[in-house]
Amino acid sequence: MKLQKPTPMPFSKYKSFQDRIALDMRDRTWPDQLIRKAPRWLSTDLRDGNQALIDPMTPDRKRKMFDLLVKLGFKEIEVGFPAASQVDFDFVREIIKQDAIPDDVRISVLTQAREDLIERTVESLVGAKKPTVHLYNATAPVFRKVVFGFDGEGFDQTREIATRGTQAVMKHAESLLGDADFGYQYSPEIFVDTEPEFALDIVGSVLDMWQPATDRETVVNLPATVERGTPNTYADQIEWFCRNMPYRDEVAVSLHPHNDRGTGVAAAEMGIMAGADRIEGCLFGNGERTGNLDLVTVALNLYTQGVDPELDFSDIDEVIHTATECNQIGVHERHPYGGDLVFTSFSGSHQDAINKAFADREKRANEQGVPVDLMEWDMPYLPVDPKDLGRSYEAIIRVNSQSGKGGVTYLLKSEYGLDLPRRMQVEFSRAVQAHTEGGGEVSAEEIRRIFNHEYLPSDDPDNVWGRFQIVGLRTDSGTVDDSGSAERVEVDLIVDGQERTYEGHGKGPIDALVKILVENFDVDLRLQDYTEHAIGSGADTMAAAYVELAVEDRVVWGAGLHSNITKASLKAVVSAVNRAARDRDGER
Repeated sequence: MKLQKPTPMPFSKYKSFQDRIALDMRDRTWPDQLIRKAPRWLSTDLRDGNQALIDPMTPDRKRKMFDLLVKLGFKEIEVGFPAASQVDFDFVREIIKQDAIPDDVRISVLTQAREDLIERTVESLVGAKKPTVHLYNATAPVFRKVVFGFDGEGFDQTREIATRGTQAVMKHAESLLGDADFGYQYSPEIFVDTEPEFALDIVGSVLDMWQPATDRETVVNLPATVERGTPNTYADQIEWFCRNMPYRDEVAVSLHPHNDRGTGVAAAEMGIMAGADRIEGCLFGNGERTGNLDLVTVALNLYTQGVDPELDFSDIDEVIHTATECNQIGVHERHPYGGDLVFTSFSGSHQDAINKAFADREKRANEQGVPVDLMEWDMPYLPVDPKDLGRSYEAIIRVNSQSGKGGVTYLLKSEYGLDLPRRMQVEFSRAVQAHTEGGGEVSAEEIRRIFNHEYLPSDDPDNVWGRFQIVGLRTDSGTVDDSGSAERVEVDLIVDGQERTYEGHGKGPIDALVKILVENFDVDLRLQDYTEHAIGSGADTMAAAYVELAVEDRVVWGAGLHSNITKASLKAVVSAVNRAARDRDGER
């Protein structure tokens, strides 16, 4: 049953994108394609990203961004709009004169289709080894008819702008750039809003002027300058264009998606499936309005499908730091792959699944004799191994009121090496939950404090709890007596503030101490379970022991930590007895 009701919003003033741009693509093939290799990448952080900043980058910030892009592996970088900004012009000259551009990196600069601007743009590239001029003009109907006021449909005037601009680029490049490996890129701006046939016509006219060849860098860029429709419609436009364009084998088709509808990444991926060769965008999607395509997300989406993205994001926090410094815009906590919380689970069921999967992965790695980091990644709720991006596992699980034993257990084990038995996990998670009922998050440090308060003797002499304290211990093994006991234990206990020495015999130290407590203090105790493990290695190794006791009418767990495993075990027994007494007396 539909419960929504009509709104007063004037939705009827909008026309469906599919109705405005009619394209019959019932024979589309792109949905059956798979992305098996990385596309060519172009970063426009220094141009399209920079022009969208409230405070455009200073020369120093520009240089930091450029150096980062080179380090990440970008081989095509749009470095500015030199005819529109003296700062951009000077920056292009600086990186050329300082020989800051690696030999295998192609830089490009943007220009409008005016000859004076084109000449200034080409001047900025003098001395560059692999420069590209990127020329654009708007081709959509609303620009032709309204913005520029052309007569009729404005096809001829718009085409003439593009071809004259191309001719000017060729003239000034030949005059100024000598034997540089010069490239040319043309963008019919507002491509997605342009009639497909006219977009094809104007691009064909430009290419006829330029005369592409396999040894001559030529790019046709098809921008979703404003994202208008669902990503599948963009893919249809790209496939249709690639099928019908001239010089297809000599020309790289590039995509320039924006994110106005929030589907820029999907549009880019589908566009590559539809036949495009290259993608333009910015780190973390910086750009006009809602931003350019996020290159980090697209690259790491490929990575999680077993495809080498050919961009190195193995230290994603460094990328975030530099991008934030240069753009003066932070990366959102929930941003894919880069946000502070993207690998974090608060939900109890999520935490439990992650905890079990990590344990299983480690077990299988040991069985197969394979380093755990090289095991195939198949982890619930984590599409990528955080370590691959330079992150640790510390923040994967965080605890709040929605969390369960899985998260608590994981943090204790990963941060402090405490591997609680399963039933003890349930018991301790209730104690943690009691601390989170007031809201807010509980850190790993706070969880450890809760554990210490719940199970271990207090380090604070003014806050000592528990009826029993072990202050001394001596053990020896002897001949088995009639009861089957072979272990003699002599233990110094402080009981109700008074210290005394007690002796007992048992099948082991734990059994002997249980008998001491039963026989001397009229306490009904039965050992239910016991487990132990080491924490750390070498001289600093600690022993952790966990004991489950039935104390009168309830079952409780105790924990003990000590460098000596026997002492840790007996401390765990005392911990359980003290906890039972504390709970009975209501002392917290």
